[in-house]
Amino acid sequence: MAGKVISSGIQYTTLPDSYVRPVNDRPNLSQVSECNDVPVIDIGGPDRGLISRQIGDACRHYGFFQVINHGVPEELVKKMEQVGREFFQLPVEEKMKLYSEDPTKTMRLSTSFNVQKEQVHNWRDYLRLHCHPLDKYTPEWPSNPSFFKEYVGNYCVAVRELGMRILEYISESLGLEKERINTILGEQGQHMAINHYPVCPEPELTYGLPGHTDPNALTILLQDTLVSGLQVLKDGKWVAIKPCPNAFVINIGDQLEAVSNGEYKSVWHRAVVNSNQPRMSIASFLCPSNDSQLSAPNELIKDGSTRVFKDFTYTEYYKKFWSRNLDEEHCLEFFKN
Repeated sequence: MAGKVISSGIQYTTLPDSYVRPVNDRPNLSQVSECNDVPVIDIGGPDRGLISRQIGDACRHYGFFQVINHGVPEELVKKMEQVGREFFQLPVEEKMKLYSEDPTKTMRLSTSFNVQKEQVHNWRDYLRLHCHPLDKYTPEWPSNPSFFKEYVGNYCVAVRELGMRILEYISESLGLEKERINTILGEQGQHMAINHYPVCPEPELTYGLPGHTDPNALTILLQDTLVSGLQVLKDGKWVAIKPCPNAFVINIGDQLEAVSNGEYKSVWHRAVVNSNQPRMSIASFLCPSNDSQLSAPNELIKDGSTRVFKDFTYTEYYKKFWSRNLDEEHCLEFFKN
């Protein structure tokens, strides 16, 4: 069983064949430049109109941005990072008690993306958790490390609050009432992926995660501030996003592209790995309620425009997303009018 994850303590000197990408599908790391104009938005200020305009510009032109003065206490962030590190340092026998390849499970340790369907694996292990409502899901969370449930629970509450605020700004940036998008998305679910990318012997041959868009509404990413690895597709080229201290990376998911009638694009992004040190990232996902009808509101259908996407539920979308490889055609294409 230990061979099912790559954080097993084995020191690899060459990349196992099942992780080697075809020559035409490799990261080409030497061709990736750093993105020097990533929008960094201070959302702690008093000018709500300015913040929503800045967020709107970022959503239109980038599909992602970073937020500072976000209100999530630094102490909570440090404790969350501690949890992630200590979990993946546990003996492999302890971690494997949580292992599953079933994407419908609400708590599981797994590897790559969808090992049952993909041809080439990704250099990643992850712990995936459902987080809302907390009292429903925390009983099944790991009890090792001993402080796991307390630290992760507190972090989840703070990040959810941040996400709801950002969705209000996004709604206003589209000219809608601040609660409009949250109303369309319904009682949003919340998932988390604690991603662990071990040291990789040949990082130019593989990915931590290949290029993809997120199937949810909004992703709130806590980057490893010591080891960069996030890259975003901007103007047809992959660019590296340098970690910003005390910031979260926010990216637009597929559901917000649909609800904005295509005005805001779900951003293509990927994770690369390196040969010097492991990397961790913690992604929090806000997801529409399963039965919400996802459709652009009438206020955005103007000047003779039509709805870009069919009406669908998040259950329908998520089922389609998990039935395919991560790096296949954009899942939203299946839902276009």
